[in-house]
Amino acid sequence: LDVTVVGREERPLERPLGREVADFIYRTHLSHGVTFCLGRMPAEITPTTVRLDDGTLLEADLVVAGLGVLLDVKLATDAGLTVDNGVVVDQHLQTSIPGIYAVGDIASYPDPVTGSGTRIRVEHWAAAARQGQFAARNAMGSPEPFNAVPFFWSQHYDLSLSYVGHAARTDDVEILGSFVATNAAALYRENGHITAVLTLFRDDLSLAVEAAMERRAPDTEIEQLVRTGFAPAQSAEVPR
Repeated sequence: LDVTVVGREERPLERPLGREVADFIYRTHLSHGVTFCLGRMPAEITPTTVRLDDGTLLEADLVVAGLGVLLDVKLATDAGLTVDNGVVVDQHLQTSIPGIYAVGDIASYPDPVTGSGTRIRVEHWAAAARQGQFAARNAMGSPEPFNAVPFFWSQHYDLSLSYVGHAARTDDVEILGSFVATNAAALYRENGHITAVLTLFRDDLSLAVEAAMERRAPDTEIEQLVRTGFAPAQSAEVPR
């Protein structure tokens, strides 16, 4: 198929992944023949065309629209639950009314990675499934704080990016390895604290970082894990 991507951002996935990773994804799609219309929005969609907000007219046999989500909090509001960018829950996924729990896209819970009290919502089916397990055990009287680290993956042709953690900001990113060589990692920091790690073709490293984050390992340990994974091999001295 001839593919044209229309998006409001300057680079695809720049908001969650940062400029450098987004540039790599952008170049990857360009190399596969994808055309981009970035910084633009659709103004009109007909059975055969898409007209952009700058007047550009694109022929289109098929349109796929990713529009995001709007939270339906009416039930929670009617029930008197505290709502603030989702249904507010504590570390046990319990709402402001004891005995009522919330999980999934709608649950605003304390970030387990930073431990700063910052609230996050994770719109990922795996998070919803894991939160449901924790909420069920808590409801049955087995108190267990939800400490699972958010993660997602993003597939682009034969390239697979794995991401663990939750970076609210992407202005402090350190790249190790090489994206061009398809063996890389990105460390995301906020106020000096590691909030997320992205890897390319390094699932072993991604899983190790996820396990370290879940047991609340210090940043020094997580950073050492990543740096060791990309440290150059020590060559043995050849006898003369």
